[in-house]
Amino acid sequence: MIPSSQRCMVLMIKRLISALSLNLILASTALAQGITLFKDEAGNTNWQHLANWTSGTLIILLVVVIGNLFYSRRALRHSNGSLELIRQDLERRVEERTATLNESNALLTVSNDKLESEVTRHMSTAELLQASESYIKDVLKSMPLMLVGLDKNFQVTQWNNYAEKVSGISTDSALGKDLWKVYPIITVSRAQIQQALDTNERVTVEHSQRGMYHFDITIYPLQEGTEDGVVILIDDVSKKVMAENMLIHNDKMSSMSELASSMAHDINIPLKSILFDLQSFQSLMAEGEVETDEAKALLEDAMEKGHSVSTIINNLLIFARGRNDEKQMASVPELMEHAIELAGGMLSLSDEHSFKDVVIEREYEDDLPLIPCYVTELQYVFISLFRHACHALGQSVGDGSDPQIKVVVSECYDALWIKIQHNGVGLSNEEQMDLFEPFFGNAQNLTDYDSSSRLSFAYFIVTEQHQGDMAVTSDKDVGSTFHIQIRLK
Repeated sequence: MIPSSQRCMVLMIKRLISALSLNLILASTALAQGITLFKDEAGNTNWQHLANWTSGTLIILLVVVIGNLFYSRRALRHSNGSLELIRQDLERRVEERTATLNESNALLTVSNDKLESEVTRHMSTAELLQASESYIKDVLKSMPLMLVGLDKNFQVTQWNNYAEKVSGISTDSALGKDLWKVYPIITVSRAQIQQALDTNERVTVEHSQRGMYHFDITIYPLQEGTEDGVVILIDDVSKKVMAENMLIHNDKMSSMSELASSMAHDINIPLKSILFDLQSFQSLMAEGEVETDEAKALLEDAMEKGHSVSTIINNLLIFARGRNDEKQMASVPELMEHAIELAGGMLSLSDEHSFKDVVIEREYEDDLPLIPCYVTELQYVFISLFRHACHALGQSVGDGSDPQIKVVVSECYDALWIKIQHNGVGLSNEEQMDLFEPFFGNAQNLTDYDSSSRLSFAYFIVTEQHQGDMAVTSDKDVGSTFHIQIRLK
């Protein structure tokens, strides 16, 4: 296809040739006629006319040629401008398409890189999934409890190695079959599995034969799968339950030993006083020097100590008979005062100093609310803390300091705070660590056991029976402080 500029050039040349041809024809015609036209009357050629006519003709031809060249040049310039615009447009389009192509190539390269990375990641993910699946299968197979999977029709879908071991049935024999036809002695019922499927909630069953075996059975409904089903976990907890029962039994025996030792210690003090009074009275009678007032004082003192022993025994009997199932609303300051009164008749710091020699400082907050509690047990806690304080005060009574016990009862937020503080010998770090732990010993070290050095039973009453908190802070040179928190509701 010929460009427009070349077409204009060809057209201009054709016009020029046509004009020249026309002029030549006219000139030849004029020459043919000029033979007669430019002659004078004598028949001679008038060369002047011929030259004028020829020059005029040439001038006209030159004007025509120049005009054609001018218009052809303008057309050519216009065509060249159009061609330049076309060339620039083509170059722009080529640049744009080249840029678009480069951008597309870059995007294609990025996409290829991303696709390659995605393929690599998917391959890595697939490998991880395969490894995870293999790991999960290994875990299920090696679990130390029976794992049985069932579909909604109670057909077995999972049967791990421990299930094989317990039941004696291989996995191949169990898969795809009804659970109760494969293992009819299993302690799970269809109703329990149907309950888990219907409610879509976990069902827990405890099956045990006292002293023989204990099983914890849990039925988990499958919630994320396309098909309904359950997973049954059967855990043989026989050893664990027996160990826990043995631990509880040892703890009870230790607590009862601590309680019995404490009560024996409390009874021993007034009982010694009674025996001393009786021996004194017997000596007076043997010497025949019995005076009425002196004998009366000895008997009254013996009776007072006897009442103390009776009170201790009654409290022990009340505690042994057990408490009511419901807690009673009681005032802690009143319980504290009663405990202080009981401690005055049964506790002593040493042979020369009794609990009544201790300065008791009280700080009871006004309008304290009643708390739900077990009265006898809580009084035992207070007496145990006073006994522990007497033991510590007895060790420091010879250093010249006055034995003091400070009792603080206050309300803080939704709890009642009780603080019993004494200025006796403090506890070491090791003693603080062991203070609330049950005592375990043998016949050899039981002779050295001091009931006042342990508060495990008091700690049990506060934390377990009253859902409270109990702690101790102590310093060897300052004394000890016991903190008790009991919730109001």
